[in-house]
Amino acid sequence: MSSNAGIVPNANRLLWAGFLAILAAGVGFGIRGGILANWAAEFGFTGAQLGAIGGAGFTGFCFGIIIGGVVVDKIGYGKLVAAAFLFHVASAFITFAATKGQPQEVAYNFLYWGTFVFALANGTLEAVANPLVATLFPKNRTHYLNILHASWPAGLVLGGLIGWVLGDGAHLSWKLQLGIFLLPTVLYGVAFMGQSFPKSEASEKGLSVGEMLKDVGLLGGAVASYLLVLFFQNALQLPVGVSYGLGAVILIVVALMTKFSVGSILLFILFITHVLVGAVELGTDGWIQNITGNILTPAQGKILFVFTSLLMFLLRFCAHFIEKNLKISPIGLLLICAILAVVGLNMVSGITTFIGAMVALSVYALGKTFFWPTMLAVVSDRFPRTGAIAISVMGGCGMMSAGLLGSAGLGYAKDRFSSEELQKSNPALYSEYKAEKPSSFLFLEPVHGLDGTKLSEAQAVKVEERNPAQKSVVEASIEGDRRTLKADAYIPATMALIYLLLLGYFKAIGGYKPVSIETERITGGVNGPMEA
Repeated sequence: MSSNAGIVPNANRLLWAGFLAILAAGVGFGIRGGILANWAAEFGFTGAQLGAIGGAGFTGFCFGIIIGGVVVDKIGYGKLVAAAFLFHVASAFITFAATKGQPQEVAYNFLYWGTFVFALANGTLEAVANPLVATLFPKNRTHYLNILHASWPAGLVLGGLIGWVLGDGAHLSWKLQLGIFLLPTVLYGVAFMGQSFPKSEASEKGLSVGEMLKDVGLLGGAVASYLLVLFFQNALQLPVGVSYGLGAVILIVVALMTKFSVGSILLFILFITHVLVGAVELGTDGWIQNITGNILTPAQGKILFVFTSLLMFLLRFCAHFIEKNLKISPIGLLLICAILAVVGLNMVSGITTFIGAMVALSVYALGKTFFWPTMLAVVSDRFPRTGAIAISVMGGCGMMSAGLLGSAGLGYAKDRFSSEELQKSNPALYSEYKAEKPSSFLFLEPVHGLDGTKLSEAQAVKVEERNPAQKSVVEASIEGDRRTLKADAYIPATMALIYLLLLGYFKAIGGYKPVSIETERITGGVNGPMEA
């Protein structure tokens, strides 16, 4: 069988159906990123509140992909596609219920839970698409998973263009802009309709869910459980004790299902690394056009977002060339990307011109492009007996991290650094512009950011017409954004160190190569001392 051939006749149809499904998610995400400023102006949200709403776009994904990943081998792909379609439609109705003039808390809840259900649909689709493509193309997973996930930046391009043309150009309401994501939703529904689906290698071998979970084990379960604890505390506002109690129950269930398997140390490290991937890639994506639009102009921020996403879309078709022609392993590719992401984020923090921003964002885009799909390929290559479960749990952890740590953390950082800058330059002005509600994040000290409505009013005034107070507020906000990007760069720096250690590890055990369940049975394990 050619490495470019799928294992079933309709492999390419299923690949492109999955492409359309993730495209719908990307379009919705791209549009939402562009209307954050609309929500801030209309409802008076702070950076932290907007970050929390954006974070729901990731945490909901976690539930969809983890639950979907656990059951997909048992109930089949088709039922999950139908569920995702219904979630996507429902999310639109919930979000559109937010109306100007409502109490802020009411509008916030509609936007938060509408975004959550939208993400739930996206996660359910990835629980289908990722293992499906990994199963369809077992000889070349890195290449085809990167093609599948090229649809994400393609969706961001379309979403960004919608915001640029229909928002900034035609000044259509944010509801009309957002509703356009329903068009690709209909397309993926049609593309999947009537198709037959293959089973994963683990499912073909008749492995139970408990057996598929063994490599995840207590170590991997602990990562997912902790992120769920944060969700229970932050999103559901449950008491700390109750949240940790629920997390413990989930971990006990994993322990019982796997007969107290510790799990693979290597897989645990990959899970931790993917938590960082989610925070730096998707968490930053949720804020980047807001940040660059603030440093330059909102219209330029949207153009730059489209440019960066288009670059990512094109690059994801090059993974096969890089791996085969340049002889770079998936781990080596991830190491190079992490280094480029560090450099790129620091360059973006210093932009002053549109051309300079294009150059800086090109470096950052080149860095972040291959993170997500290549991490999925590594887990599929090295842990075949986990079926759809390991890549689904890892994807869920990455998305949960993007929402609870990345998006929310960057929102907090913007509030903290902007308020510090304004306090330093004009304490009296800060007292006038500070938000009534404090922003908090994990164990860090709560801060009062800048009021979203007042900041938007100052930003809306032309640069040459701003009074001294407005200039000071806007400049503090811009400097806060620059400091936020510099802080963000520490995440890929940590990832680079992990990838470097993994590169040494694989070299020590004979090099990186994909394995099969039969290989594991013959050798008694292929991941050396890190297997358990």
